[in-house]
Amino acid sequence: MKRHNTAEVPVPVSYGGKVEKTMGGAKQGRGGGGGCCSRLWFMVVLSATVTLLVRHCYDSGVIGHGAAAGGVVRIEPVHRGLYHTRKASPVDRGGGGGGTSFSGHSPSPPDAGGSAKPESPHDSGVKAPSELTTVEHTKQPSEPASTGTESDDGGKPSSASSSSLPAAAHPFARALAAAGDKGDRCGGRYVYVQELPPRFNTDMVKNCATLFPWTDMCAFTANGGFGPQMSGGDGGVFQETGWYNSDQYTVDIIFHDRIRRYECLTDDPSLAAAVYVPFFAGLEVARHLWGFNVTTRDAMALEVVDIITSRSEWRAMGGRDHFFTAGRTTWDFRRLNDGDAGWGSKLFSLPAIKNMTALVVEASPWHLNDAAIPFPTAFHPASDEAVFVWQDKVRRLERPWLFSFAGAARPGSAKSIRSELIAQCRASSVCSLMECADGPSNKCGSPASYMRLFQSSTFCLQPQGDSYTRKSAFDAMLAGCIPVFFHPGTAYVQYTWHLPRNHADYSVYISEDDVRRNASIEERLRRIAPAAVERMRETVISLIPTVVYAQPSSRLDTMKDAFDVAVDAIVDKVTRLRRDIVDGRGEEEKLEMYSWKYPLLREGQKVEDPHEWDPLFAFG
Repeated sequence: MKRHNTAEVPVPVSYGGKVEKTMGGAKQGRGGGGGCCSRLWFMVVLSATVTLLVRHCYDSGVIGHGAAAGGVVRIEPVHRGLYHTRKASPVDRGGGGGGTSFSGHSPSPPDAGGSAKPESPHDSGVKAPSELTTVEHTKQPSEPASTGTESDDGGKPSSASSSSLPAAAHPFARALAAAGDKGDRCGGRYVYVQELPPRFNTDMVKNCATLFPWTDMCAFTANGGFGPQMSGGDGGVFQETGWYNSDQYTVDIIFHDRIRRYECLTDDPSLAAAVYVPFFAGLEVARHLWGFNVTTRDAMALEVVDIITSRSEWRAMGGRDHFFTAGRTTWDFRRLNDGDAGWGSKLFSLPAIKNMTALVVEASPWHLNDAAIPFPTAFHPASDEAVFVWQDKVRRLERPWLFSFAGAARPGSAKSIRSELIAQCRASSVCSLMECADGPSNKCGSPASYMRLFQSSTFCLQPQGDSYTRKSAFDAMLAGCIPVFFHPGTAYVQYTWHLPRNHADYSVYISEDDVRRNASIEERLRRIAPAAVERMRETVISLIPTVVYAQPSSRLDTMKDAFDVAVDAIVDKVTRLRRDIVDGRGEEEKLEMYSWKYPLLREGQKVEDPHEWDPLFAFG
């Protein structure tokens, strides 16, 4: 559609109570008779003016929400009745107008050349940040009509031109206004749920038997992704209620169930602080990781990008206010080539996806828009009281073992230190070892077994899994056991929303190189003063609410769970970006290769400054 310049549009102008027409700034015959023909001509011109202005605004994405806006074609929606939607009144709107990975993939820094760029139409007009270049504030389809500052070569508007725009000129103006409305309890926290056909989400759960080739996942997808309920307390290891045998890869379902009951949902995308895309990317990719070609693995990823980028909601920020869950490790979505031998899908390599926030259980240290959220544990409390009772329980426990380890060796991996940890534990009289093995006798598959181990230990060893992270770290914290990490990629540069920046507050760090040089773990742990141990344990216990996923049918009143922390972080991220755009600061430029480092920076530090972990995340 042609974008009309305001000089071309007839605009009615009032002079002392009389309305006159101007065209390109020149008066078009004021006339004094006010006859029938003049009035008729005025009505025709006024009608054309309103039509052109409305079309112009719809085309720019400033107004018009839903599939009909901007020529967007509506597709089969998820039934809106599934979502508990809080419709905003005019007042509300502010008047603004362990965990064993089966991927077999060990993470490593990406090649200097980066991933190949997918072909159109999946580029969606969104600039893809290079692996070695800065991420810039890219000009989106909605911006030219409102700014008028686009350069001749299609470049982005300058900061100066952006700062000259009033806040109301931006398509997210109402959302920012709501954030400043103190009378609206949901102001600045509204989430809009994008419409997708059920085959992108709930149909996968209905067909749960096909989700994994070797395990029937139907038991684990039950109860909103929590899995089978465990009753009876298992000899005092658990409480009587709120405990489930949860699989580590059901975050997609858990998050979706919570979003459906989120207290600040809105049907108005212009009011939303963030847009949730209900695509179960983790469940989808797991169905096709083994025995399928890349065409099959990529099909739904390409399809969902086509759908969401065609929506009017996308135009407001080019997807930078959109988020979705991909409840596996990031490596399952970062295939490096288009050969069938490559692992996973290329979902995260699609330019449009790079503008969104992807919630994964393990993020890449070299990509900005991954955000790691905790693996599900077995505890899903229904109330604050349930959390308090559990915290009191683990606080009072006797812990006869100084340290413990639950896991299996990785004899085929030269990088793994698990064999060294197992050897040290066996040789120590103060270490308890639970060796994992395949088959029905595997105690590591029993929540009661490993939770009993962690509850009896002061420190729990948490080396890397098949990739950086492991679910066991969160199981240990749930038991009040102080985690001992050997690589910063296991927690410190991962769960920056959910865990303290100062890792010494809640954990012990012993480098893998020290372990390889035969440093004694027992000796290191014995050196820690009892008072310091108590402080660390108390911090771990205080973190329990933030690393568990509460029951969706109830809510925690005085604390935030892992879901709440993640949603708040996304909303804050989008709101900061919007305010920067309005203020003319543009988007902060960041180097993807230092993604791991940005959350660690303190006041006055630059990303180029030396850090002890630089060698561990060396790029290239």
